[in-house]
Amino acid sequence: MFLAHLAPLGTPKPLIPFMVLIELVRSLMRPLTLAVRLAANIVAGHLLLVLARGPMPGLGVGALLVVLRGLSALVVLELGVAFIQSYVFIRLTSLYVGEVQANNLV
Repeated sequence: MFLAHLAPLGTPKPLIPFMVLIELVRSLMRPLTLAVRLAANIVAGHLLLVLARGPMPGLGVGALLVVLRGLSALVVLELGVAFIQSYVFIRLTSLYVGEVQANNLV
């Protein structure tokens, strides 16, 4: 019954195994792509902060203040990205769970 909802009604009989396989792979890949996207966004923000902070020990006081202001702005940007990513993660997870539950009721 679990695999029955993976093939749309009216699918020709010879194509049903392929449709089930394709839909099964798609269902398994969705959470993986969500995790990769979240990890990439987190790593990109942290990498940007580390790269911007790298030349700080060799800077003068004036340049150091400019870099610190820039880093502060990046931290605020990172905080905004974190809130957006948490919203996207919760929203997509609830959509995936709702889709699975709806398919199990059929």
